[in-house]
Amino acid sequence: MHERILSNAEALAEALHEEMSRDERVFIIGEDLISHAGIFGQFKGIPENFPGRIIDTPISETCIVGSGLGAAMTGMRPIVDLHFSDFVTCAMDELANQAAKIRYMFGGQVSLPMVIWCPDGAGIRAAAQHSQSLEAWFVHIPGLKVVVPSEPADVKGLIKAAIRDDDPVMFFQHKMLFRKEGHVPEEDYVIPIGQAEVKREGKDVTLLTYGSGYYLSADAADELAKLDIEAEVLDLRTIKPVDMETVGASIKKTHRGVIVHEACLTGGFGAELTARIQFELFDYLDAPVARVAAKDVPIPFSPPLEDFVLPSVSDVVEAARAVVYR
Repeated sequence: MHERILSNAEALAEALHEEMSRDERVFIIGEDLISHAGIFGQFKGIPENFPGRIIDTPISETCIVGSGLGAAMTGMRPIVDLHFSDFVTCAMDELANQAAKIRYMFGGQVSLPMVIWCPDGAGIRAAAQHSQSLEAWFVHIPGLKVVVPSEPADVKGLIKAAIRDDDPVMFFQHKMLFRKEGHVPEEDYVIPIGQAEVKREGKDVTLLTYGSGYYLSADAADELAKLDIEAEVLDLRTIKPVDMETVGASIKKTHRGVIVHEACLTGGFGAELTARIQFELFDYLDAPVARVAAKDVPIPFSPPLEDFVLPSVSDVVEAARAVVYR
């Protein structure tokens, strides 16, 4: 396949153009979408090319998610833009008590093809109410799928899969990654939800990660190589469902694992994945699974304090060395 260099924002916009051209039921709903094509430029060209299918709403997440939910039940395929993932807290009833449970409560007679698009994460100096990573909350809710891509090619392939899925999908994109660039195939392609990818081969330790953690892990693998430690980097891409087959194959090869994510440590997805690895793959482990995550505090506004709270490349290197030399 011929590939070009696109940013995450460009890859998302291209995927949305393709899906909205392919299926007239797809539309976007949220706050302040038309005037500046989304706060990260991710909706560039859509208001002009698809008039009436990108809808500005009042500042009410309850209204936005509730409207998307109702539209999905009647056969539309809404993309609900929550601006920042932190604002999902204002619509938890619509998501946790309604969207996640409607197919089950109706005995499978109703589908709910809705994407909840959630820019998440810290690093833009936006303080405690605009910098959270909340993906683990939704892993805990049966009925929701949770996607957390890192590179542009994954963003494009996974958003297309999410739009075509008949169940509600929480789609988390890190705010700091929208300008990240990478190779993106020109052809129409879809990456199945629930399929991880080994993005760097290694034999000494597996770095299991997703979202912004992928770039930390990739940089850490470069540093570890200088220490003669060959780290395998496994980008989960989807954390519900999680691809335990690919995880298992990697752990069986390296016999060690370090889980890397930006969400705070306690109750983060790393805890769930650690439990599953140590139960399902215990006989293959030569060391306990380590976790690298943010500290258990609200994200500070102060830039030096924010940097101190967030996980770093050196944290990943230190954790990997600890399990390799245990």
